[in-house]
This record gives sequence, structure tokens and C-alpha cells, in this order.
Amino acid sequence: MPDINTINYQTQHYGNEELIQIYKHLALPRLIEEKMLILLRQGKISKWFSGWGQEAVSVGCAYAMAEHEYILPMHRNLGVFTTRQIPLQRLFAQFQGKADGYTKGRDRSFHFGTQDHKLVGMISHLGPQLGIADGIALSSKIRQTTDTTLVFSGDGGASEGDFHEALNVAAVWQLPVIFAIENNCWGLSTPSSEQFRCKQFIDKGIGYGMDAIQVDGNNILEVIETVRNIRAQIQENPRPFILELMTFRMRGHEEASGTKYYPEGLQAEWEPKDPVTNFEAFLLEQNILDQAAIDQIKHQFKEEIQEAFDAANAAPKIVPSLTQELADVYAPHAYVAVEPGANSEEVRFIDAIQDGLRTAMQTHHNLVLMGQDIAEYGGAFKVTEGFVELFGKDRVRNTPLCESAIIGAGLGLSIAGMKAMVEMQFADFVSVGFNQIVNNLAKLHWRWGQNADVVVRMPTGAGTAAGPFHSQSNEAWFAHTPGLKVVYPSNPHDAKGLLLAAFEDPNPVLFFEHKFLYRSLKGDVPTGYYNTPIGKAASVQHGTDLTIITYGLGVHWALDAAAHRPQHTFEILDLRTLLPLDLEAIIAAASKTGRVLVLHEDTITAGIGGEIVALVNEHCFEHLDAPVLRVASLDTPVPFAADLEQQFLAQSRLLPTIDKLLAY
Repeated sequence: MPDINTINYQTQHYGNEELIQIYKHLALPRLIEEKMLILLRQGKISKWFSGWGQEAVSVGCAYAMAEHEYILPMHRNLGVFTTRQIPLQRLFAQFQGKADGYTKGRDRSFHFGTQDHKLVGMISHLGPQLGIADGIALSSKIRQTTDTTLVFSGDGGASEGDFHEALNVAAVWQLPVIFAIENNCWGLSTPSSEQFRCKQFIDKGIGYGMDAIQVDGNNILEVIETVRNIRAQIQENPRPFILELMTFRMRGHEEASGTKYYPEGLQAEWEPKDPVTNFEAFLLEQNILDQAAIDQIKHQFKEEIQEAFDAANAAPKIVPSLTQELADVYAPHAYVAVEPGANSEEVRFIDAIQDGLRTAMQTHHNLVLMGQDIAEYGGAFKVTEGFVELFGKDRVRNTPLCESAIIGAGLGLSIAGMKAMVEMQFADFVSVGFNQIVNNLAKLHWRWGQNADVVVRMPTGAGTAAGPFHSQSNEAWFAHTPGLKVVYPSNPHDAKGLLLAAFEDPNPVLFFEHKFLYRSLKGDVPTGYYNTPIGKAASVQHGTDLTIITYGLGVHWALDAAAHRPQHTFEILDLRTLLPLDLEAIIAAASKTGRVLVLHEDTITAGIGGEIVALVNEHCFEHLDAPVLRVASLDTPVPFAADLEQQFLAQSRLLPTIDKLLAY
């Protein structure tokens, strides 16, 4: 804990009128909080995260930033929202879960953002905010603006891996971002001594290779002046800063947790440094305000707060609408078909992916590619070979080994109006960035109407003797997550067309590319621009005896199996998209033959095949002549040895299952 001394206000850069304005900004969140604590006890709001004692941090940072610059706040940053002039009625509607709140009742408290006020709301996982800030700052750097981005973290949240990843990326890329660490000495009930061993967060600056500054977070003028000075330095020489703001949380992490874990007398020690009462006393002492003026300011604010609350409280409760809830999961997108031209050439699967990426980069000049080794080296599979020479290192970016921060950066680019592609070197590695995908990318539009224009490329699958960490089929992880689109082409033509469609779509798309097909499969691919619709399956072979529903490498297994049973004809449906599924095509294919087999490379338990079987049973039961069967890989990790891998894969059990189904 820092020494607690009397606050020393340096006013040489401020006129009296500005000091009064600063006081108003500081007083408003305190008065709102007083009101919220009353409402909490009355049961009119359900939860409250208190920033009591930390107002100077929020207000000072927001006041010093330009209105058009992004701020990414956290739980205790009410002063950021009020300083950015958020309408109080909508803020209170948000707290009450009303339709006029920023999340339409779908999320609580400060878990929202607004482009009108250049604020990006948090999720409960805290750390992912930092990677998003990197992406917003990267957009400023690429566009060569002088904008700075400011993102908050608590001292507890700074223990998360996202903190390290984001700071490291910002330092390597020299991004114009301020990492504002509110060091209030506690992470909920855990003291700093149990959170980290370093003395202070500014000591981390040298390790990241960035400037680090510590300020008295309860001194509103010091906070403002410091942020202004940092912004001026960033404008002159863009780079990241650590800004450690020493402060204290007078109330609980949230009201229900209380403060019984605080040592006796600790709050009394910090009470004299209260940022609101201190600054108020200073203005009185300097005759900048008198008590009557202060009382008038508070009276006016209290009236505004009451009026805004009454209006929000009078608004009707949300009437649940299935149509509205489902409609808001995805950002609207009107697909416009672009038919392929007459010219085509036979290319490998990997060449089609490369051509699609190249064409997308030529079409979307705000598209940025990011991934490990994708620049001069061309990526692990050489998909982006030669792209640096074509598009430059601003748009084709090598990244540190930090999947979470880079996916977050992709989201930040999207929030700032750009497009992003993130390449997973192997689909297996996406587990390190899982949270960003399923909790940030997927939920963002549904939560507060902000789309996530990010494509994540996923080299996937077995058959190359690469073992358990480079061969997994993990598409089912994401097909379970509303808000994502999951695409899985089986041939070069669709690979290019679906990839171009993915970049047209303003929603997050996970694009799976089977590594075994990269150089083993060729096909005719149209030259130039065309697209293939996401969410539409394709019949690759027609028949009447048996339907096989599959995707990816499974399509080729199915075709091979059909060739081995020439006495029968098979209807083979290539799903192409796993989320959303083409239910109409599934029903038609299943009903046509009455015998249905679902095939995929993923392990059988809880694979997407189970979902398809359920859909067929629900919608086609009266057309079925046999049980719907699944063929999938073993419920084990993917083994390394070739013979073990072949035993693991679904293909080894395909023909016997087909024969069983035909004989039923």
C-alpha cells in the first residue's frame, strides 16, 4: 500500500472555470452511486459494482482523452460513462434491464458499449478487453491518425494471461495505447500480496520495453495532466504506455461481497484521500467555489438523476420476443450472389485458399491479415507466401505466439471499422484463444449491437501423422455457440467461394481447412471474384438407396465408399456450413432415401453428427426405413503412429456401417 499523504493539487494549467467543470464531472458519478446504493437496498436494481473512492481515475482519464478516441472501461468506471455524456435515462434503463438499455436487458451493469460515445464494454472475464484495445490502436496506426486508445485493467485482472499477451503485442507493434491499471490493492477479497510479487506495476515496463508511469489515482488533476502528457507523447512518437493509478476501493467488489475482509482501520486510513471530498474542499479553500455553489451543483444533479431514474423506472418491463432474440444474434447481412466467370483453372485446395485470400485483400482494402509466421515466411503451410510484397507489412502481420490477444485485436479492428483475418497455425491452437471467440466475438452483436467482422482460419484434421496437438477436429466446439458462423469446405471451388463470402459477412466466421486436402486435392476453380453462400449445403452425388450427410474430408470418404458399392446409389450431401445448418437440405436428402448415415472425422461423442441425427429424427421420422446411424472417429485423442491413426479415423468403419444400414 502506498503512503497516504494529503493530496497536492497543481492548478497552473487550469483556469477556475475548468476546475469547476472538473468538479462537476467528479461529483456526478458519486451522486449517482449514492442513488444506486439506495435503489439496491430497495430491490430496484439487482447488483452494483462500486467505484466509491476511485472516481478520479475514471473521470480524469475520460476527461483527458479526446471525445472521438476509444476508451475500454471496466466494472468500476462509472465516471468514464458520465464524463462521456451517456444519457442518464438510458444508463438507468441498462441497470434495470429495460428495453431502452444498451443491451436490451440481455446483460447487466457496465457490460455494454456504444459507438456514439466511443466506449467498448467489458465481459466478466476482464482480460480480453486489453487485446481489443490493441486492435483499435492498430487501426489508428495503419490509418496514420494521431488517436490514442485507453483501456482499463484492475490489479487483480492484470494476473490474467490476456494482460501479458496484450502488453507484449502492443510493445512489439508499438501501438498507441494506454494500459491504465487501477491499483486499488485488492482483487475482490484477495490482497495484492497474494496477487503478484512485484512491488508495483510500473516495474513491468522495462520487461515489456515500454514507458511506465505511476500517479496518485485520487488526485484528479494529476490524472488528467498525466494522461494529457502521455497522449502528447504518443502523438509525437506512437507507442504504448503503462499508467498505474494508485487508489483504493472503499466499498466491496460488489455490494453483496461487503468489506469484512479489510483489515481493521484500513478504510479509515484512506478516507482522508477521498477524491471527491478532497477536491471539493480544495475548491472551497481556494475560493473557486463557495458552499452555496456546491450545494446548487449537487441539487441540480440530484434532480437530473431522479428525473432520469423516474423515466427509466416508468418504462415498461421487457416483453420477451422469440423473433427479436433470435434476430439479434447475428448482424444483418444481405448476401448478394456473385456468379463465377467462364474462365477457370485446375488448382490445388491450398491454391484456392490462397487465391481467395489474395482476391479478398484486393477487394477489401481495410482487411488486415494476422498470424504466426504469415508475413515473409508465408505461414506454416505457405498460404500467404508473397503477400507482404503485394500488400505490405501493415496488412500482413506476423504476430507473437498469443492467440487470445490477436483474436482480440481482430475484434478491435472490426470495432474501429476495419476487417480482420486471424490465422491459427493449427486449429488445435485455438484453445488458447477460445474465450475471445465464444464470449466476445460470438456474443457482441446480441449484447449491444456491435458486429464482429473477423474471419478465423483453422487448418484442421488428421491423416498427416501429426499427433494429438496438430490433428484435432474441433469444429463442434464452435458449432454449439450462437453468434458464430462455422464453414468447412470440401473442395477447391467452394474453398475460394466460401472464403470470399466469409469476408463479405459482417459476422465472425470460423473457416475450417482440412490440411490433408491442401496438396492432395485438385479441382477446377473460377478465376476472378465469385462467392458461395454460407449456410447452404450442396448435393455432390445423387442416389436412392442411402443418404450420407457429411462435410470436409468426409465427402471424399463417402465418394470412395460409393465407388466400392457400385450396385447401390448414394445421395451424398456436403453440408459446407455447420453453423447455421441447412435444415431444408438435410430434410430433403434424408427423406429421399429413408436410410441415413451421418459421417464426420470428429470424435463421435457430442460431435455435430448427434445434432444432425436428432434433426433427421425430428423432421423425417415418417420417411425413415432404418435407424439413423453415425460414423465418426474414436473417442480418444488423435494418435501419432500411422496405423493407430487409421484405426482412430472414421473411414476405417465406414463401409461396414454402410452395409449394415443397407441390410436393415
